[in-house]
Amino acid sequence: MSEEPTQLTITHHVAGQGGRYVAVVEGAAEEGYLEWEPGGQRDDVEVRIAAHTIVPRAIGGRGVAGALVARLVEDARRQGFLIQPDCSYVARKFAENPDWAGLKA
Repeated sequence: MSEEPTQLTITHHVAGQGGRYVAVVEGAAEEGYLEWEPGGQRDDVEVRIAAHTIVPRAIGGRGVAGALVARLVEDARRQGFLIQPDCSYVARKFAENPDWAGLKA
């Protein structure tokens, strides 16, 4: 794990019905990402399926994956959608953060 502060930028890109959150670490060539797919509606609320979280080894150990999930959760709170955590990493983060329970589909 790197102890250096990481300059991280996360952007959201909609692609068709789904999307991808992309994390860029300053000075690194590789990017991490979290992909989501449409999950329909539950009680008239949009559901987004968190399908994959990928962080290349070259930028691992810097909190990139956690920051991607935090951004997804922040957007869910702001935009009012629910998250179905099919990705095992996202599911683990939900288990570690019981205050997110209301956002889980």
